[in-house]
Amino acid sequence: MKPIRVLIAKPGLDGHDRGALIIAQALRDHGMEVIYTGLRQSPIQIARAAVQEDVDVVGLSSLSGAHNSLFPKVVAALEKEGASDIPVIGGGVIPAEDIPHLEEQGVKKIFTSGAPTDATAIYIKQLMNQETRTAPKKVSHIGIAVENIEQSLAFYQHTLGLEVEAVEEVASEQVRVAFLPIGDTRIELLEPLSDESSIRKFIAKKGEGIHHIALEVDDIAKRLEQYQVEGVPLIHKEPKQGAHNSQIAFLHPKAAGGVLYELTEPKGEQ
Repeated sequence: MKPIRVLIAKPGLDGHDRGALIIAQALRDHGMEVIYTGLRQSPIQIARAAVQEDVDVVGLSSLSGAHNSLFPKVVAALEKEGASDIPVIGGGVIPAEDIPHLEEQGVKKIFTSGAPTDATAIYIKQLMNQETRTAPKKVSHIGIAVENIEQSLAFYQHTLGLEVEAVEEVASEQVRVAFLPIGDTRIELLEPLSDESSIRKFIAKKGEGIHHIALEVDDIAKRLEQYQVEGVPLIHKEPKQGAHNSQIAFLHPKAAGGVLYELTEPKGEQ
């Protein structure tokens, strides 16, 4: 298979290219052919180099704070050179609030300074294979650990005015759960059924409260495979049976700054 060719460029007057060189080496380690333009390139120089080198992707690095101006100019220069089909990604010291603007201007993806180099390489491979990840469909539910469902229902039913949709036991997690719809999502009350239940251990350590956020996704098995390749910390490497006959898996809190996320793929009648 033909290796992916990537042009790494430093637009503008930014004189620091250590980050660009690290990314270039990381992409080579993933089997890609990397062309580095060197420092202080103009957008038109970068676009012409991309066309001449027949690259598949252009990666821009910026530490100067001029990314909001320079990155869109590279996208425009590629269009001017008849190469708008070459995707542009960017990285460096880029504030999160600038990401929507850059993506609106045609930059495919922004990698902030804390992103692992492997994440950039994996994204480029997914981009070339048209396998870029879609966002979860919605927040399926918010799981709340409680000592006793019946005793907790008074607040949710009578104070908030919610209705109980269903109550069931989930043997695999040794819990009893109650679902209360609220808009397009649900509150899930989790009551431990044994001392071995993770919910019992959670309550013993932290008390009652929010335990996890569940995100509804398609093809949970494929998503877990991708996460394993990317080195994302997981509690479950394969989906397991959850409530409502759904398939579920938990990401390790280390993956998300201490927040426990559940992936859930509904199966059958809800």
